[in-house]
Amino acid sequence: EPLQPAGAFVNIATISFSYLRARPWNTVLILLLLALGTGTVTMLILASEQLEERMMRDARDIDLVVGAKGSPLQLVLSAVYHLDVPTGNIPLSEAMELTKRKPLVKNAIPMSLGDSFNGFRIVGTTHAYVAHYGAKPAQGRLWEKSMAAVLGSEVAQRTGLGIGGSFTGSHGLDGAGDPHADHPYTIAGALPPTGTVLDRIVLTSLESVWDVHSKAHTPQVEKPMALEEEEKEITALLIQYGSPLAVMQLPRFVNVQTEMQAASPALESARLFRLLGVGFDVVRG
Repeated sequence: EPLQPAGAFVNIATISFSYLRARPWNTVLILLLLALGTGTVTMLILASEQLEERMMRDARDIDLVVGAKGSPLQLVLSAVYHLDVPTGNIPLSEAMELTKRKPLVKNAIPMSLGDSFNGFRIVGTTHAYVAHYGAKPAQGRLWEKSMAAVLGSEVAQRTGLGIGGSFTGSHGLDGAGDPHADHPYTIAGALPPTGTVLDRIVLTSLESVWDVHSKAHTPQVEKPMALEEEEKEITALLIQYGSPLAVMQLPRFVNVQTEMQAASPALESARLFRLLGVGFDVVRG
């Protein structure tokens, strides 16, 4: 008599389990390969989603980055994500002229880069940069004078430094440059974990960066000299648009009418994800 469906299922299951018991090492290998493949794809999907989410948080409400001419992707990576070297410096006076273009510009945050501490970048900026990410000091307070610094949560954790401690920065972003031993920073505060770029940088004032780099060298003496207003430079200006017209007018004005360049974090991030997407698709396939 023909087998009933239930009986057929029982026979197939019995044969299958008998086969697996007869070849235990093959069974273990198959299960390991299946688990490895599933885990790899899962990790890839989670990593790509977390990377995109992290980059969106870091670039939140930053519509335009203005800096020295060069690669726009490099400018965005260095000024927004702190992952690349800057394209150069721009005059402070010329950059701040953009802030007067109301109502195109709602907010503008200046930023100076160039030094690091134990591999963490030292960022000269204003209190508006901390407020931009909605952060407040977990310990101490924000800087109030030159050569005072605030540590991101990851920096504080890895270095073990606390309020009142001191450190010296090194020239360059890889920590291998010459140390600025004659210009120590005093730690005024530390930020809580924010899940943003603030966690992995050291924050200080623009004046601190200018003071560290405004030294006149002579054969007999080395003395600090204050920079004249027209000599002051910054690395980038982070801009939030104040009007939809700014999307069309401001980048064109900067790129055509000035010696600076303007780069959109949204466009450059999309370009970066298109490049990374090829690798993700290959691994996923």
